[in-house]
Amino acid sequence: MGRTAVVVGGGIGGLAAAIGLHRTGWDVTVLERASRLQDAGAGISLAANGLRALDELGVGGAVRDASRAQYSGGTRTPRGGRLTRMDGSALEKAVGTPITGIPRSTLHRLLRDALPAGALLTGAAATRVEQTGPATVQVGCGTTVLDADLVVVADGVNSTVRSRLFPDHPGPVHTGSAVLRAITEHAVGLHTDFELTWGRGTEFGHIAFPDGRAEWHAVLTLPPGTRFADPLAELHRRFHTWHDPVPALLHATRPDAVLHNDVSELRTPLPSYTTGRIALLGDAAHAMTPHLGQGACQALEDAVTLAAALRTGPTVDAALARYDAERRPRSQAVAQAARQAGRMGGQLSHPVAVGLRNTAMRLTPSRVATRMILRHHAWVPPRLT
Repeated sequence: MGRTAVVVGGGIGGLAAAIGLHRTGWDVTVLERASRLQDAGAGISLAANGLRALDELGVGGAVRDASRAQYSGGTRTPRGGRLTRMDGSALEKAVGTPITGIPRSTLHRLLRDALPAGALLTGAAATRVEQTGPATVQVGCGTTVLDADLVVVADGVNSTVRSRLFPDHPGPVHTGSAVLRAITEHAVGLHTDFELTWGRGTEFGHIAFPDGRAEWHAVLTLPPGTRFADPLAELHRRFHTWHDPVPALLHATRPDAVLHNDVSELRTPLPSYTTGRIALLGDAAHAMTPHLGQGACQALEDAVTLAAALRTGPTVDAALARYDAERRPRSQAVAQAARQAGRMGGQLSHPVAVGLRNTAMRLTPSRVATRMILRHHAWVPPRLT
């Protein structure tokens, strides 16, 4: 009889973990609490480390075919002044691929398609996870209990399973920011593939897709729970004087397409990513701010590293210890770097500090900026096959 795993959470990290385990001989069930897979409204940037992980999972080619390589762009001021230039060709030369942009819904679909039929159960909330002997997962009100040799917890930043496994951990904290984002309804004339604009306590960015549409995001300094009666109108008010194509992106967006989410992170690192026969990954293990674009990439690294450790064994317990030893230092270091990047980026609000930052960025040679990026992108996955 084969080894069985239950994955709690059907997002990017959970699906990737399920694919990796399936490719290495595990019988996998994925529990997704949502009854409908809406895959709403955003895009995602994938750096070389995330793409290499997807290659090892067997879906990298399909993801690249559905993505747009990000060769041009950089960082600007609200009036359009150039702070940095992104050199996608230099990244490609250094790590084999530029950053790519893809709609999140497309990435989710490609990951789901790589799973065996029936592996993903929707409307199935894991209400209790026990780690005595073989792990058990209670589904819903308790009428279904699944036994497993392994449970993978990938239920996001507000993980209910994590809170039960680590009751003394303070959990996620609000970063002081919220992100509003959407995908344009139609193609927009863009001169760059990827761009960030940093104002005072505000950030606006876009990612271009192969069909000419784009995902944009606005990061605002807001108290948690703040909501606008008309989010798109509020963004028009805040950004109508910013450089092109910021107003054009907003004008190309339907009001009902705008998502609004508070930004939270696990500021206190977890003491372990494993307990018993349970492994945590992705945002459930190391939710980070979005300022390095590494959240999904780190979840993909987790998934491949976990599957590879379990493939080589020699036991599940030894494999989980190896997974924790390999993933916790790197992912927590990336989370810390993302937090620091946010403090120096769009979260910076004092005019003197903003001016000093802008001057420093203009004077930084592009090769230095590229080396800083490569610290996170230059990751080589373990082999699954």
